[in-house]
Amino acid sequence: MATDSMTQARFTPKDLPYAYSALAPQVSEETLRFHHDKHYVGYVNKLNELILDTPYAQQPLEDIILAADGAVFNNAAQAWNHEFFFEELSPEPQALPTGALKESIDAGFGSFAKMKEQMNKAAVALFGSGWVWLAADREGKLVVVSEPNAGNPMREGMKPLMCIDVWEHAYYIDYRNRRADAVDALWNRIDWKTIGDRFEKK
Repeated sequence: MATDSMTQARFTPKDLPYAYSALAPQVSEETLRFHHDKHYVGYVNKLNELILDTPYAQQPLEDIILAADGAVFNNAAQAWNHEFFFEELSPEPQALPTGALKESIDAGFGSFAKMKEQMNKAAVALFGSGWVWLAADREGKLVVVSEPNAGNPMREGMKPLMCIDVWEHAYYIDYRNRRADAVDALWNRIDWKTIGDRFEKK
């Protein structure tokens, strides 16, 4: 997230790294415009309001997520989570993990297919709104983590690698109440090169 020191707005929303129509048909242009321009931008703008003239005003976004609670945490985490989510999607994704990431997935879950199945089950089962994460725990083992609302596994000392947004605004325009179909379709837009780069970054 960019920091704008010339205005009162500490953080500025990041543009999508692709066109609004680029993820169709899995994610429609209408969904992406609402998801990015209304929801994500709304979290960033609200965060700027909340941290003005507070100790958080000069802190990096990750530090705010780790330290804050209540509305500040919710809006900071939602801003971070959405940027992370949008960046892992691609019009031309690498369909499968390779290299060290693939080895870790195989070691932790048995196979990519089993990891995908576990994440799908977690996404469908998560009550209400939230996020399902693929993350590395403190020992480096890959785990699937379900977090309600704005939850982020960084708060538990984990390293996020990939996430699925199961807030209704992420899919309801296209899929209505068919969350399982929305999650299943999303896998076709997840770029495992991006996730592999995250995994290898220290």
